[in-house]
Amino acid sequence: MKRNRGGLFRGSRRFLAIARVLTKFGLADLNARWFSRNAKEDDAPPAGGAGTTLRIPSPARLRAALQELGPSFIKLGQLMSTRADVFPPEYIEAFRKLQDSVPPFSFEQARQLVEKELKQPLARVFTDFDPQPLGAASVAQVHRARLHSGEEVAVKIIRPGIERIIQEDIRLMYYFAAKLEKMFDVARLLGAVNLVREFERTIFRELDMYIEAGSIEKFQGYFKDSDEIHIPDIHWDYTTRSILVMEHVAGVKMDDVAGIVAYGIEPREIAMIGLRSFSRQLMEFGYFHADPHPANTIVMPDGRVGLVDFGITGYIDDEMMRQIAHLFLGYAEHDYDMVMEALENAGLVDARTVDLEAFRGDLKDISEPFYGRALQTIAVREVYDQVIGLVLKHHIRMPRNLLLLFKTFVQAEALGKILNSDANILEVTRPYAENLVKKGYDTHKLLKNIGRETRTMGQYMRRVPHYVNEILRQASRGDYQLEFRHRGFENFDRKMERGINRLTVGAIISASTIAAALILNSDKSVMEFKLDILGLGSHSLSVTALLGIAGYSIATILGIWLIFSIFRSGKL
Repeated sequence: MKRNRGGLFRGSRRFLAIARVLTKFGLADLNARWFSRNAKEDDAPPAGGAGTTLRIPSPARLRAALQELGPSFIKLGQLMSTRADVFPPEYIEAFRKLQDSVPPFSFEQARQLVEKELKQPLARVFTDFDPQPLGAASVAQVHRARLHSGEEVAVKIIRPGIERIIQEDIRLMYYFAAKLEKMFDVARLLGAVNLVREFERTIFRELDMYIEAGSIEKFQGYFKDSDEIHIPDIHWDYTTRSILVMEHVAGVKMDDVAGIVAYGIEPREIAMIGLRSFSRQLMEFGYFHADPHPANTIVMPDGRVGLVDFGITGYIDDEMMRQIAHLFLGYAEHDYDMVMEALENAGLVDARTVDLEAFRGDLKDISEPFYGRALQTIAVREVYDQVIGLVLKHHIRMPRNLLLLFKTFVQAEALGKILNSDANILEVTRPYAENLVKKGYDTHKLLKNIGRETRTMGQYMRRVPHYVNEILRQASRGDYQLEFRHRGFENFDRKMERGINRLTVGAIISASTIAAALILNSDKSVMEFKLDILGLGSHSLSVTALLGIAGYSIATILGIWLIFSIFRSGKL
């Protein structure tokens, strides 16, 4: 099957186009391995051979190659820009510069797609529809339009045929990633196939406008009482899986300092709004806008900041939110014990795999120089490089959402710097972190968590009988083999025999004592005879009396022996 699929790829136009681009940007040796007809697909290169090394092009050349390969590979590069725990800083910086600079598709294609999705002519929905897009990206473009109600809207349209192209490219990516992992150790270490799998999981979310519309509505609920942040309204009647119609947010981009000043607004205040908004998303909602670059962050004439384009969002759960709050407070108070505890509780560092003392020392070394400094005095690139260097040095693998959060944090800081902000990011975030920590100890919150855990336990208990029945049923069919092993029973038979012997002796002692007492207390005698004892005269003695005395003697001797043996064993 693999061989046939590889042959199918080799004959495809897209496959050959990728080969040309790779050759153009300095990966001819890789092409020779991938496209050689004589190479056996199932043969791995010999250990230590030439095939185990890969001459990787420079960051700039690799970025240019991804850019030329088109929308799917541009998006893959943008995903790789969030994986700073995998790629070196210079490549992360190059991937971050990848732009969705692709030509827009025609107005005629846009019109046909909108009419097909809405099942009615364009003029019946919009009184005006600008044929020139406001912006065009690799997966969608946006047009300004006006509804019959008079409201100005932005219409986001998925690029025609892009889903089919991405599906084909993902199949090629899997093929290439598997080959890379087979041929090169570095590809296995980086997890090439897992990277493609992660890309597949995220890219199709961007192609579904219902998901983005749901994210926008969720943010509307979060900021419904805010007089600083504006989230556009969604027109659900005209929104489909391929089209999103939402309120058009008028204003200037957040990095347009001259435009902001022309509105009579202080740029530094806009920076503070952005930092407070990010702090709330991080410390209150656990759900954040993960692509706050200038084109997606609009300063409105009334001083509010509008957030648009929610194609990329991230989330963190309640426990992670609390640990991040402790992390910020630890930094704000120079308390590295709190910082380390938060990192351990969040599962980011583990004493079994990380030298915690060395990590703590390195963390303190890179953190101390930045304390108390305003954004203008901090080089964001320097902070980013040092933190990622620490992650790579100690082989820490971070969850994607935390890396996305870190990337968002860097973008938010960069915007603040553009706006000439003198804010201290730790001081801005501190009150939100303190409030979150207090909430963690709130009685209502604790009871809510206990209730949730109790319900979860109840669900598990209800499923146990089904799971047990399923296991036994499969075992009866021979699907499973149950094997029981016991330990600590090596001397069990000898110990058991000794215990039984002691019980037997005890029973004999008891029986002898009882029998002797009954015989000696009996008024009947058997075979009585005279006996001269030591010349003191003759005395009457019976056989029954001799048996009673013998029984007492045996019981006494056995009792003394049993007690002595028990004491000697030390197990009284």
